[in-house]
Amino acid sequence: MLLGVNIDHIATLRNARGGLDPNLVQAALICENAGADGITVHLREDRRHTKDNDVRELKSILKTRLNLEMALTDEMQKIALEVVPENVCLVPEKREEVTTEGGLDVASRVEFVKDFVKPLIDAGIVVSLFIDPDKHQVEAAAKTGAQFIELHTGRYSEAFGTQEEEMEFQSLKNAALLAEKLGLKVNAGHGLTYSNVHRMRDIPQLIELNIGHNIIARAVFDGLENAVKDMKNLIQ
Repeated sequence: MLLGVNIDHIATLRNARGGLDPNLVQAALICENAGADGITVHLREDRRHTKDNDVRELKSILKTRLNLEMALTDEMQKIALEVVPENVCLVPEKREEVTTEGGLDVASRVEFVKDFVKPLIDAGIVVSLFIDPDKHQVEAAAKTGAQFIELHTGRYSEAFGTQEEEMEFQSLKNAALLAEKLGLKVNAGHGLTYSNVHRMRDIPQLIELNIGHNIIARAVFDGLENAVKDMKNLIQ
């Protein structure tokens, strides 16, 4: 299983003082050298962490893959078509949220998502849809032309260690199996930690996990290189 490291919160720390440190590109290179298979950043509409120039710099310097998380807006589509990251993950976005809450509602607007995805795919970008592990959302995603889905693991992560854990884990397994049957490739992420990530190995359809906050949190104490290596070892 591959590991994509989300480095948004390196940018959050940088932006707290308005300077250049810690350097986002340097962080990305450390993650790559530690075994990350890709680097993820979310270019939010309010630019609260990652900035436009960060995306362009990362694209020019990364040796692995740049995965750009973004909302379904004309502005973000234009940026993606200019930068041409290897991967785009389309996510819902609300200005007031601290982090992404829930997956895209693809089922209610299949044609809109299909039209939005097409220019990205035509440009050679691999597109993923960030969705909840819901049968109707998976079926809808398969109609859009996107090659991947990324299953939202937030409910599983919150339920870990409780009576609801197994139910939420089975939802992820069932959604991944259905996606595979419909011809979709499957990634997963959100809220995964060093404590709960091990169960993802029991979902054979998963290709990549995208993990950010917990890795950056550990890096404060153990260093970024060690934090990435530890997570890589856990998912393998």
